[in-house]
Amino acid sequence: MSECLFCKIVAGEIPSATVAESATALAIRDIDPQAPVHVLVIPKVHVTSADHLTAAHGPLLGDLIELAQRVAEHEGVRESGYRLVMNNGPDAQMSVAHLHLHVLGGRPMDWPPG
Repeated sequence: MSECLFCKIVAGEIPSATVAESATALAIRDIDPQAPVHVLVIPKVHVTSADHLTAAHGPLLGDLIELAQRVAEHEGVRESGYRLVMNNGPDAQMSVAHLHLHVLGGRPMDWPPG
């Protein structure tokens, strides 16, 4: 996916503020944070969206969650609580067509989000 922004970040072609990394995922700071802690957890392989996941992606999803937990610990929000968000498609405000988790925390989260 040579035109994918997140693939370019993973490849090191575009700089980012790395928070943590695993063998299969990269965690970076969001450039437009919606909370005091706003980190994106991105798989290193291109998966367009949740609609493209299969049972074979189970280990990848487990790694994304584990990396999100590490990010929450590193950012000091694991005990107080944090939100994991995975947007899917344009109506959900998915602005980059590459599967990713948002780790949000550092303040009470409103419901509904907004």
